[in-house]
Amino acid sequence: MVKASPAGDGEACSQGKQGHRAAIALGSNLGDPLAMLQGAVQALDNHPAIAVCHRSQVYQTEAVGPPQPDYLNACAVIETSLSAVDLLENLLTIEQQFGRQRQERWGPRTLDLDLLLFDDAVICLPELQVPHPRLMERAFVLVPLAEIVPNWVEPVSGKTVAELLMALGNWGDEVRCLPTSNCRRAGE
Repeated sequence: MVKASPAGDGEACSQGKQGHRAAIALGSNLGDPLAMLQGAVQALDNHPAIAVCHRSQVYQTEAVGPPQPDYLNACAVIETSLSAVDLLENLLTIEQQFGRQRQERWGPRTLDLDLLLFDDAVICLPELQVPHPRLMERAFVLVPLAEIVPNWVEPVSGKTVAELLMALGNWGDEVRCLPTSNCRRAGE
């Protein structure tokens, strides 16, 4: 059973895996996307160096890129004793366990896990950029992230997640709450 709350205040969850706090985006549009997202959260939480603290509701969004099915998207906040690079490697391993094959940029996928934020770090490596370079442009990431950690400050802009979402303007037609979720607009 995942220990995560559906929505939280973004504070540390202190489940014995302290060290770093990270925000992860989850997306899927192949197979059973809802099961993929739920399985990915469970896989994260089953890792001995990761604790899932908060998870957002699930949202449906139109795909970016070539024609393909709509995506289901969510975000999770974790605590981990892993470094950012080691966490990324674990995310890529989980993607592979769920059948992810990297064939086409922005193509359909069984599972996509993106490391959005890692503490207040700014990381620029060939294999990893944190904050995620397109975080501020993507309502399908900011909506679920603002649901669970609206006050987390994105370290490059100095703005909170909620402020970044507000700067996007009207995203209501782009990101829709999955009918089985009890979603609210950020700030409600």
